[in-house]
This record gives sequence, C-alpha cells and structure tokens, in this order.
Amino acid sequence: MLDDRAAMGLALEEAALAPRTGDVPVGAAVLDREGRVLGRGHNLREAQGDPLAHAEVVALRAAAEAVGGWRLDGCTLVVTLEPCTMCAGALLAARIGRLVYGAWDDKAGAVGSVLDVIRDRRPPTGVEVVAGVRADESAAMLRDFFLPRRT
Repeated sequence: MLDDRAAMGLALEEAALAPRTGDVPVGAAVLDREGRVLGRGHNLREAQGDPLAHAEVVALRAAAEAVGGWRLDGCTLVVTLEPCTMCAGALLAARIGRLVYGAWDDKAGAVGSVLDVIRDRRPPTGVEVVAGVRADESAAMLRDFFLPRRT
C-alpha cells in the first residue's frame, strides 16, 4: 500500500508530463482502498482543447473506467494542486472518500484557500482532506512553469 508521500510521487510524475503540451503541470492519481492505482492523469486542457480536462477529472474518468462505474466510494484522489471548484465538485460527485493534495492554490483553490467546497456543511460529504503533502515540490514545479511566462 502506498503512503501519501509515495502516492504524491505518482501525481508529481503525471504533472511533469503536462508542460510537454503547454499545459500547467498538475497531476493526479486515484487509489482504491488497498492503495492500488485505478487512474492517473495530468492537465490536458491545451492538448485536447477541453476546458474540463483538469488532472483530477482525467484521473477520475480513468478510475471510473477501471472500476466500470462512476462511484469511487472509499477511493483516494491525490493531486499536486488544491482542486478548483469544478474538480472539488467532481470528486464529491464521484463519492471520493479521501483527498490528498500538495500545493495550495490561493487564486482558485476550493478546499480551503479561496473556498471550501469539500467541507461545506450543506452537502453530506465526509471527505477526509490531507493538505500540504510534498507541497514544496508541487509548488516548485508550478513556479518553474510560470516564471518564464510572466517575465
């Protein structure tokens, strides 16, 4: 079984693939209760011209295909960047039981930084959240990607 740091390593590997197509380096993986990888993904918005192709959605779709259905009860979503509102909603819709993320997103984060969709008391979610796992590595990858684009 993978621990959170090792699982984040999978997401970081995925994130490293994204810049090859001009996409922001965000990666994700979905693990089952035993820690087996069900799906992986990285941002593909630029590559596919798809506004929904965030790393989390790509990984959730792969995991749903692997299990043969949309319910991912008891699974863990590991992602290098705090999910946005869309991705937070997607993981709730998929019934993900646990979220592990790396860097915080102070512009669009929806799991505590800007909004907190996951912990909102209105929908009965029960999602366990572990934040900041290998955050420095995740943030450095993003910083290295954006630095030449902002100068």
